[in-house]
Parts: sequence; C-alpha cells; structure tokens
Amino acid sequence: MVVEIKNVVKRYKDELAVDNVSLTIREGEIFGLLGPNGAGKTTTINALMGLIKIDKGEILIFDKNIKNFSSEIKKEIGIVPQDIAVYPDLTVYENTSFFAKLYGLKDKLLKDRVEEALEFTGLSDKKKVMAKYLSGGMRRRLNIACAIAHHPRLIIMDEPTVGIDPQSRNHILESIKRLNNDGSTIIYTSHYMEEVEELCTNIAIMDKGKVIAQGNKDELKALISTEDKVSLELSSMNFTLVDNIRNIMGVMDCAVDGNMITVTSKKDSKNLSKIIDYILNTGVEIMNINIEKPNLEGVFLTLTGKTLRD
Repeated sequence: MVVEIKNVVKRYKDELAVDNVSLTIREGEIFGLLGPNGAGKTTTINALMGLIKIDKGEILIFDKNIKNFSSEIKKEIGIVPQDIAVYPDLTVYENTSFFAKLYGLKDKLLKDRVEEALEFTGLSDKKKVMAKYLSGGMRRRLNIACAIAHHPRLIIMDEPTVGIDPQSRNHILESIKRLNNDGSTIIYTSHYMEEVEELCTNIAIMDKGKVIAQGNKDELKALISTEDKVSLELSSMNFTLVDNIRNIMGVMDCAVDGNMITVTSKKDSKNLSKIIDYILNTGVEIMNINIEKPNLEGVFLTLTGKTLRD
C-alpha cells in the first residue's frame, strides 16, 4: 500500500476535526478525497504530510510510520498546495530548481530534472520569466513543476485548478493523467465534480470529520440508485398507452409532459426493451430516448446535504 490511514483522530480544543478516519490508497491510484468545507479533508492531508500531530491512530506511507520516518518519507512526496507556493521574484527555472534542491538534487541531475519538469508542464519557453509576470494558470503549472521535479512516488494535489482559464485547466488535467501513467500515485481534492469523474479511480467522501462513503464511481452511484429512469419523446400521445406502460413489470410510474413520458422502474428491472416494443407496436414513433443515470454530484448531495462547492 502507498498510504494507510488507521483510525486517525485529530482535535482542536473542543472541535473534533478528524473522527476515527481510516483510508487505504493503493499504488497507481488517482484517489479523490472530497468533502464540503469543514469536512476534515484538509486536516487529514496536513496529517498525511506530517504538518500536524495526530491525537490518535497511525499513518503509514510506503509501509513506514510518518511519525518515525518523516524526513525520509517526505523525499518521496510531491505537494501541489491549494495556495500557489512559488517565489514571485524568481524566474520559472529558478523556482523549479530551488524546490528540487530541497529534495537533494544537484549538478547534472538537477538541471536535467528541472528541464524535464518545465517541458512536462509546458513552461520551457517561460523559464526565464519571473513568476510574478505569469498568468494564474501558468503559476498553477509552475506549482506542479516544483512538486514533480524530484520524481515523487506520491503526489498530493489540493485543488490544483482553482481559478484558472480553461486551457490551463485542461493542460493540468492531462498532466495529472500522464503523471499517473508514468507511475505516480495521486491524492486529489477538487471542488469540481467533473474533474473527479474524469480522473479518479477511487473516491472517499468526508463530512463532519468522518469518511461517510468510499469506493469507485460506480460503487458510490449505486449507494443512491434505487430506481431506473428513462424519458421518451413520442410522435403522439394517448393515455391508454400510458396506462398500459404502467402495467409492465417493474414500472413504478409513467409521467406525462406533452409528448414526453418519463418511466420510472425498480432498479435492475431490465424492462426497457419491453417498453420500447410496446410503444412501437401501437404505431407510435419514438423520436428520442434519454436514460437518466445518477452522477457523483447527486451522490455527494444525497450523502452530505450539500453541493461540493458549499
């Protein structure tokens, strides 16, 4: 395992910020850690990075206890913080070189790794530009370059696409996929659920200091999916047709809106072909079909009562 968080508890005076949290992150995953503001995910990440002491529990990274091997473990981790952490009066090259030196890189290896990180993040042509003159999206890319030059096995990315232009956002998302394909395990937090849908192989949802759900996308969606819905746009409408659809096995309801019907069935009824066949046999044409599926935003809202951006 890359990360094992076992029964971790963290209190701030009377506030229980992390309440008996356990998580397992396997090598090669892009692991999404989600939660509304105040859920405890930032405290969990800070504990994982060794920035705060936990009150109870154990954190293992690469099978080593963070408490006993903190400096050794940190050499294998890259951090992309939510707040941009670069020096505005240093150039792109100087920033990347500075952070790479903190991990012990020097001489030719240092030069090669800095050049590689800048090429990877699309900043090679900006290497002589001071960070303060970069756009927000470019500074975000520089944040990533500084975090990956030492080839970390584990990369923690805390909302790396906040407040940037679509082009830089797409570049960063593609970069994350490439880093993962090259062997890095990634812990990813975001307030953009579509990013989580696109990137993450496994996801944990936190609320009020606890992990309230964990699994892959399909497993999480199955938590709230108790019915199947399909909307059909018909060439004409008659209420005998609607009544007969309601009698098809598994159908719970058939709602009508103009020439549109929405059929709600029990989960896994597998009756769509029967519904379609019945409609076509009446001589009514089906103009359009839309199968409604649960999404992660719906899962999050159902479990926490909030949207991800709350």
